[in-house]
Amino acid sequence: MKVVVSFLLFVNFWDEERYIMEAFLMQIFSNLPTIAVVLVGVISLFSLGKGADLLVDHAVSVSRHFNIPKAIVGATIVSLGTTLPEASVSVLAAVQGVPDLALGNAIGSVIVDTGLIIGIASQIAPLPIDINAIRFQSWTQFAVGILIVIFSLPFWHPGGIGNISQWMGIILIILLVAYLYRSMKQSTSSTYETEEITPSTHVSLDFLLIIIGIAIVIIASKVLIPSVEVLAIRAGIPESIIAATLVAFGTSLPELTTAIKSVTKGHSDLALGNIMGADILNILFVIGAAAAVTKEGLAVPSNFYSIQLPFLMIILVLFRIFTLNSGEQISRMEGMVLLVCYLIYLAFNYGPALLI
Repeated sequence: MKVVVSFLLFVNFWDEERYIMEAFLMQIFSNLPTIAVVLVGVISLFSLGKGADLLVDHAVSVSRHFNIPKAIVGATIVSLGTTLPEASVSVLAAVQGVPDLALGNAIGSVIVDTGLIIGIASQIAPLPIDINAIRFQSWTQFAVGILIVIFSLPFWHPGGIGNISQWMGIILIILLVAYLYRSMKQSTSSTYETEEITPSTHVSLDFLLIIIGIAIVIIASKVLIPSVEVLAIRAGIPESIIAATLVAFGTSLPELTTAIKSVTKGHSDLALGNIMGADILNILFVIGAAAAVTKEGLAVPSNFYSIQLPFLMIILVLFRIFTLNSGEQISRMEGMVLLVCYLIYLAFNYGPALLI
């Protein structure tokens, strides 16, 4: 337990100082020779892969030890770990008077996770679906997506201004507790068949190595993105393109790495569970906590009604159709549809800026 608390405090500190740290790393990398920056990037990529290996391998070991479907482990333990940094920085932003960051961070992460990451993972291999294991998470993911759209509608407030109010945030937190309780109950009463393979380590060591794996993945991604940004600037790539790709991509790098490792190791259900759990937590945990701690709530920018929320629902509807009516797998073609939707979403957001 002390290890878990220490890890949470570390992640909280890391995100509280995230912008200072990124600026600090950018300054350091800017003064290094190009070959040194490349070496930092290579080491970060290697560390990212090794951290994801630890995370995936020992999440699977926990699944086997407790006879829990890997999708449920992915939707709870793994997704909590990979979503915690976003929740931390969003709550801190709300407390410090910049609550709008939380809403964009969470909605954007859901779109990236479901469109980009599932799209890429399915191109590596079709993603098998254990519908009995993911039915609850699939319904919850879709339902909370609809709920946040309803909460964002302007008719809740005088003057027709969209706002996720404090009472809405409290409702989301209550739903978060209910979701985690239901997931834990589902795992303890699981009757699903799992692989009958003896876990390789003691379960307490598994949890420790999962925490270490999450920490390595998060830290490596934080170091990798500034190093790549410096290389892109030196290559003459416009900053608008860097913002539209590397910076936006960086926040979902832990989920992407975990998903790719899960698929290549033959644990696609862990990847699906992780993405669904991360989507649920982004809405209930990230938005809910940020709205609950500020009396003013989270303002909904006008462009959310024309871009963010419509694409959120399009991608979630497609994902739900593919998971429940796709012959027990998400095929490469279905994954490509999600990936194309994400690219269109990216074009709507950054296209005008790139043309200037």
